[in-house]
Amino acid sequence: MDIRITKGERSDRLDAVRPDGSRLSFEFPKKGPVPHDAVHLLVERAFGFGQGFWGLVAAGRSPGAVGEMAKAGGHASAKRAAEPDPAIVPVVQAERIVEAFEADLWSGSSGDVAGIAAMARSGCEASLVPVPLLPLDTLEQVRRELAGFQQAWAALPTGEGVDLRWETPA
Repeated sequence: MDIRITKGERSDRLDAVRPDGSRLSFEFPKKGPVPHDAVHLLVERAFGFGQGFWGLVAAGRSPGAVGEMAKAGGHASAKRAAEPDPAIVPVVQAERIVEAFEADLWSGSSGDVAGIAAMARSGCEASLVPVPLLPLDTLEQVRRELAGFQQAWAALPTGEGVDLRWETPA
């Protein structure tokens, strides 16, 4: 799936062409130093989450439908701590790893990657989902990719975009 994220002033825009040729466009609010959905892409690709956010979107679901699926499946949060439906476990696992990387970005990425693993582990445990394997070399790879993306994104003028590619893992 070909993806373009365009930098806006108050919100950013995502345009994608799925493998079947269907198109998807939506705007999303700014959240942190890089677009949240870009962090998802890098995390899900590196950790092989074929049924995470991007795998479901590539298969035809809208981002809103993925959110509704997560809600309906019991996406555990502080307000609703319940074991989630198995269908959304990869979505929740990916989200918790994404949150750990975002926290790392917001803090200047100055800590050890073991701290990212600890945050992701805690998030998964609090969400009542199994903790996926979190190899330190994969965490380091994602951190490097995010640092490069963050640098490119920061230098990008408003109205310009970044092209990304998603291939659902086998």
